[in-house]
Amino acid sequence: MKKFRKVLDGLTTSSPGGTMGSPSCGSAAGTPTAAPTPKEIDVQETLVSENFQLCKTVRHGFPYQPTSLAFDPVQKILAIGSRSGGVRILGRPGVDCYCQHESGAAVLQLQFLINEGALVTACADDTLHLWNLRQRRPAVLHSLKFNRERITFCHLPFQSKWLYVGTERGNTHIVNIESFILSGYVIMWNKAIELSTKTHPGPVVHLSDSPKDEGKLLIGFEGGTIVQWDLRAKKADFRIYYDEAIHSVSWHHEGKQFMCSHSDGSLTLWTLRNTTKPFQVTFPHGKIQKDGRKESCKPILKVEYKTSRSSEPFVIFSGGLSYDKAGRRPALTIMHGKAITVLEMDYPIVEFMVLCETPYNNEVQDPYAVVVLLEKDLIVVDLTQSNFPVFENPYPMDIHESPVTCTAYFADCPPDIIPILYSIGAKNKKTGYSHKEWPIGGGTWTLGSHTYPEIIITGHADGSIKFWDASAFTLQMLYKLKTSKVFEKPKPGEGRAAELGEEDPFAVQMVSWCPHSRIFCVVGISAHIILYRFSKYDANTQIVSLEVRLQCEPEDIITPSENENNPCFSEPGSHSPQPHHQHPLSPGSRTPDGAKDSIPCLKVKDKMVRVPPGYQSDLVIQLLWVDGEPPQQITSLDLNSAYGLLAFGNCNGLAVVDYLQKTVILCISTLDLYGATDPYQRLTRSPRRNRQSTSGLTELTDNQQSIDMERSKSPTSDHVNGHCTSPTSQPCSAGKPRIPMGPEGPRLTRRGPGRPPFRKAQSAACMEISLPVSHTEGHASRRAMLQQLHGVTMYSHDEHHTTAAYCWNERESRENSFSRSRSSSVSSIDRDTKEAITTLQFGESYGRKSDALPTPCLWVGTSLGVGILIPLSIPTDQEERMEDPVTVGPSGAVQMLKGSVLRFGFLDCNGALIQSPYEVWRDLNAPEDPDRPRRRKLVHFSPSSSQDAFGEGHLAIVCSERQAKVFLMPSQSCLFVHNITESSFVLRADVVSLCNSVCLACFCANGHVMTLSLPSLRPLMDVNYLPLTDMRIARTFCFTNEGQALYLSSPTEIQRITYSQEMCDNLQEMLGELFTPIETPEAQNRGFLKGFFGGNAHTFDREELFGEAAAGKASRSLAQHIPGQGGVEGMKVAASGAVGELARARIALDERGQRLGELEERTALMMTSAETFSKHAHELMLKCKDKKWYQF
Repeated sequence: MKKFRKVLDGLTTSSPGGTMGSPSCGSAAGTPTAAPTPKEIDVQETLVSENFQLCKTVRHGFPYQPTSLAFDPVQKILAIGSRSGGVRILGRPGVDCYCQHESGAAVLQLQFLINEGALVTACADDTLHLWNLRQRRPAVLHSLKFNRERITFCHLPFQSKWLYVGTERGNTHIVNIESFILSGYVIMWNKAIELSTKTHPGPVVHLSDSPKDEGKLLIGFEGGTIVQWDLRAKKADFRIYYDEAIHSVSWHHEGKQFMCSHSDGSLTLWTLRNTTKPFQVTFPHGKIQKDGRKESCKPILKVEYKTSRSSEPFVIFSGGLSYDKAGRRPALTIMHGKAITVLEMDYPIVEFMVLCETPYNNEVQDPYAVVVLLEKDLIVVDLTQSNFPVFENPYPMDIHESPVTCTAYFADCPPDIIPILYSIGAKNKKTGYSHKEWPIGGGTWTLGSHTYPEIIITGHADGSIKFWDASAFTLQMLYKLKTSKVFEKPKPGEGRAAELGEEDPFAVQMVSWCPHSRIFCVVGISAHIILYRFSKYDANTQIVSLEVRLQCEPEDIITPSENENNPCFSEPGSHSPQPHHQHPLSPGSRTPDGAKDSIPCLKVKDKMVRVPPGYQSDLVIQLLWVDGEPPQQITSLDLNSAYGLLAFGNCNGLAVVDYLQKTVILCISTLDLYGATDPYQRLTRSPRRNRQSTSGLTELTDNQQSIDMERSKSPTSDHVNGHCTSPTSQPCSAGKPRIPMGPEGPRLTRRGPGRPPFRKAQSAACMEISLPVSHTEGHASRRAMLQQLHGVTMYSHDEHHTTAAYCWNERESRENSFSRSRSSSVSSIDRDTKEAITTLQFGESYGRKSDALPTPCLWVGTSLGVGILIPLSIPTDQEERMEDPVTVGPSGAVQMLKGSVLRFGFLDCNGALIQSPYEVWRDLNAPEDPDRPRRRKLVHFSPSSSQDAFGEGHLAIVCSERQAKVFLMPSQSCLFVHNITESSFVLRADVVSLCNSVCLACFCANGHVMTLSLPSLRPLMDVNYLPLTDMRIARTFCFTNEGQALYLSSPTEIQRITYSQEMCDNLQEMLGELFTPIETPEAQNRGFLKGFFGGNAHTFDREELFGEAAAGKASRSLAQHIPGQGGVEGMKVAASGAVGELARARIALDERGQRLGELEERTALMMTSAETFSKHAHELMLKCKDKKWYQF
């Protein structure tokens, strides 16, 4: 606990503002400034560095690029391996664990130690890992690295501690699971095949023990050779040589026959009585052609042969379709008796696994479901019903149904919002699922004590919005909204559709949501904004549309009489609602060459539409084409339900819309926001240079490299807020003189026929470019990264503090070529219209130093590091509010920072966070109640509400990509300043609440996550979380309250993290348990006679064969043992101290008692069998006692 006091005198600087520090922090603490303050500020800060710790919590979504699958039939948990070395373990809803191999090598195969709480992974770097699942955070116990051979297949028999490992050379090694050491017992490939064989059999593709005798190992080689190896006699029982390559083998449970799948699309059935030729050969999908030949078919990659007590056996396989039918989707085929069912899949099949009732391979299997792992989905098919329906997946595996383009995270939401969203969304759920319970129900999960309502919102490339319940580390979809329903579908061949030409015109760029008023706003990639209101009733409505001409052309301003033609100063009346898109005709609405002008990119539906309950569109705002140029994408957005206002901006300027009256109250260029307070001296562009630079726009659509180079400028709010902007949007074209041209003029060469104004929306999921973070790379690397981050071209403040300068001719020639080095410096702001609006924030503040009381204001941040305060005058009476216009005052305070402004925040003089005012939600479609008239109910958080007297003021936090400052309002004096980073830049910053206090959380491009105290800006945490940040993370990273954050870790997965020490301490109790003590099912009673005459399968002792005493030690150079971090000995419980010892002792006693019980039951069973045999023998003796020899 520490007090910070600011007095007029006696101020000392704790650390200089420009000091270079760590790679992510420029100064060690906030720098108090010597500006005078009206009175002493007494803020008691409670947050210290001990309150912060960064760690991952949970990962949601479908595992990206899956490679392998495994299932524990007793514990009923599922494991999925991925190409990046990740392993996802799934149980009942809430039980979801993510593990990552440090090497990052792809997971080739997974093997559960069934009912033992352990998992073996085989990776592409030829390493075996043993994971302990008896802890909430699984850890590696052992690793075994093969040095001379490559692993191709693994097999672990049930209740065995010896793992068979097949290699690419065709050899089979045996690993002790307990010690993770190789046995000296090796089955060499040249011993397995006949000596007369001249060719290598290929890699081992299958290993399995015979259901009839565990001492017999079936080895399948890729080349078509199958060998049954007698482990005791160390020789081959039989060898099969087949012409076609083998992909998989599956036993019948009796151990008398097995089935193979081959590369020619055939299935072969072999019996042990005659191994010279297959008992049966079938081509399930190979029809006989007219010439008598079979159709050529694709390989059958896997087959499973499962028996059932109540019906015919199941033969289930993937692949095998004929090559002739082009365009057929991947399929899973289920052969049940004579019926053949083909289940077509949306994505290629990676792996599948049949779930059976018993873990024993020598019993009737009774399959009840099949898990199918696709490239981008996971489905489970119910085998117990004849139509084979799929189970409804309880996991959020469809986050990537359409590529994610933006994210938003809200913690501590109103408690009623989740139930109401779920009730609305449940009405639109799909039907036709199996009525049975989800079969993967392992593990345990309980609702933790530290839970509160959390909601995640994802925007997608197809224009859809998904609301997710993220409470208690789970993720469940609540409600889906399709924004494309507001617009007409572009018809092929129409001029507008051909001009649009893009695949994702409705892609969501950013979202803004007020949970209290339930007002939701969406920004689309086609420069459109949709405002939604929530209603529990359906309604017939006509969509209201506003069209805004936000294109600044300052050189057109010659006399005040021309203001009416300048969109930057249009009267509010000229932007009246246009529900039917009747575009106003104004001078210059069409250029002489016929270029598009004053029309939007999309067409809003102009007829009455029936909207269901949920979010219903209230207003659509679209930016218009200007002089043949498409509108620039929107870079910032904020709405306030108490004010009834919506503000947005782009690289051209700012617009403020009154969505209650459906009017535009402000539409102004960024330059004109300053008025007389412009901090920069700007140069006027020449008309000739403008024409030349805009004529190069043709190259922007033809040359992707040129597009990327031209966009490497500076951050905007799209990446700051985690929003996705298309990287192919056109650069700002404002500032051009409106001069008529002939058909041969440059305007015709800007875009060829049918050129789209935007290309396909690049989703946040598909970004894979790493951000440069080295300081030596300078601004060139920084801009090269930022070109991927934004769809608009702009400059930031820090780019102008350089030494060199271009002459006009050199700059002109290099810009027109679109190939100049982006590290070139500019000493003056010649591109004034490139200054973008990067962030907006409504709130109660003081517009001028002389103001005594706070009033509604709009804070505006720009890419040049300027913060502007705009006062607003809003009628307070409800009737007046709907009739009288909202007036905008002249710009007030102007603050300067280094780099683009990212975030505003407000504290009262006691350091408490000031929330934005909001309107309490009311359902506009609800029936009218005469006794209770429907009125607006506003909730205000005035800066002076917590003070003893009015006029105390408040603190304003302004954070840019390099710097943070704290100002005292209304005096506008800077109390603290902190240089966040010198070598990198901030991508995302938020003022968040934590532990009943507030702090500033920042995420930098070099992967550092930092928190700063407020208002003193002391560094509290600085963690190098990610070594390199790619574009996907940069666009989707977002902080929220209570110490949580998230980002899109892959195109299909959301990673949640926490920076709160309290949450890290409570993390264990909030996660699910993967392992639950379950008694292993008993094997079926085979009967005494069957066991007696059926062979000595149960007398097989692997320890005698594979142990060091019998087999010796393996070569040290063959494999290297690596102890894991999970502990060498403690495979049962990863705990320490007395509690861990007691837990281990308790488990050991339980297991000992369980084994003694099993032994007692087996002894009783044997005694019963012996008594039965003795009884039958005695009866037989009595029956034959008096018979003569000739009577038999």
